[in-house]
Amino acid sequence: MSLTARPDRRHIRTLTNSERFVLVELAAPAAPKRTGRDRAPVSLAFVLDRSGSMDGDKLRLARRAVDESIARLRDADRFGLVVYDDRIDVLSAAEPATADARRRAVTALETIHARGSTNLAEGWLKGCELVATERPDGGVRRSLLLTDGLANVGITDPDELVRHATELRARGVQTSTFGVGDDFDESLLQAMADAGGGHFAFIASAAQIADHVTSEVGEALDVVATDASVEVTAHDGLRVDNLSPFPSAARGTRTTIRLGDLVSGQIVRIVLRFTFPHGQVGSELGALVGAGDREGVLALEPARLAWIYADDRTNDEQPRDVEVDRAVAELFAARARQEAVARNRAGDYAGARELLAGVATRVRDYAGSDAALNQVLARLGEDEAAFAAPMAERSRKQAFFAASTALRTRDAEGRSTRG
Repeated sequence: MSLTARPDRRHIRTLTNSERFVLVELAAPAAPKRTGRDRAPVSLAFVLDRSGSMDGDKLRLARRAVDESIARLRDADRFGLVVYDDRIDVLSAAEPATADARRRAVTALETIHARGSTNLAEGWLKGCELVATERPDGGVRRSLLLTDGLANVGITDPDELVRHATELRARGVQTSTFGVGDDFDESLLQAMADAGGGHFAFIASAAQIADHVTSEVGEALDVVATDASVEVTAHDGLRVDNLSPFPSAARGTRTTIRLGDLVSGQIVRIVLRFTFPHGQVGSELGALVGAGDREGVLALEPARLAWIYADDRTNDEQPRDVEVDRAVAELFAARARQEAVARNRAGDYAGARELLAGVATRVRDYAGSDAALNQVLARLGEDEAAFAAPMAERSRKQAFFAASTALRTRDAEGRSTRG
């Protein structure tokens, strides 16, 4: 278990609003070797799209994913099961995960057939409702929403869906989302997961459904720190911006970044940007970076940061922390790729290319001979060519998801990165 905060540079200018980047890395504790009886019970709701487009392998393999997932639960856990098209059916109402309950759920799923349109909101909210009343004093409560299409019945406004996810998270109910195939809205599902404190996964083919869903359930069973956060306390007048996609809020001199639940040994990296007021040579400004969680597991000493005002020559000649530079470059490249996906889809091919080229220009200013930074530049060059022409929808979604995982310190499959 550790917390570090590394600035890219130590000196700041006196008469310019200097910007400096900080890489924060938080490593969750490793859970002791334990059996299922040693962990806190979980309450999970599986919410499956059964609209007409889910017919065939998608629905068959979604059934298998639920079967394999609930097989991992023990009697003290609870699970609910909801299927939806334009109608919502509750197949299991958040009951203890006994062998008999699991058999009944699997049997009920076998009777479900694809049909109708997609009332995503009502199906998802029903799943959240099932777990909202369970274990109000702690434990993981999570709704797992799987869909292959667009919300076209009920609440369809993305901002309203994200607002509901935020409110449910405040009540202790998390949301994870899974998009299957080429026809869903990846920006919406990612935003719902971010606001809901869960995770988003892009499932390119039906054959991968079980792997992604069971992996998410496995993480829910391996949580060691719930509702984790990083809190930055900065000198008055020092502006702090969270550049990573985790929800954050500023209040006075404190900025809180909410990371969600952390699993055993998980590593999360976030990038902060500090903007400094004018000052006098030799004077110092600082900040503290701390971590916390609901149960106080992350009992760590805050990391201390300090910058010194210096003349222009000292600023120009100061060394840079290349590890921070790499993290910053990767972050801006990933953010540009996601925006380039939207521009490419809209037919703005020149705009997509210019966006990526602009990031490459900024990275080139400090890349020097560093191999990792030059690899970032090489990939951006390849992306410029790819996004400057019409792309297949599958390629767009793959690019979006790869950027999403990079921004959230998750691996290529969307799983937590562990030390």
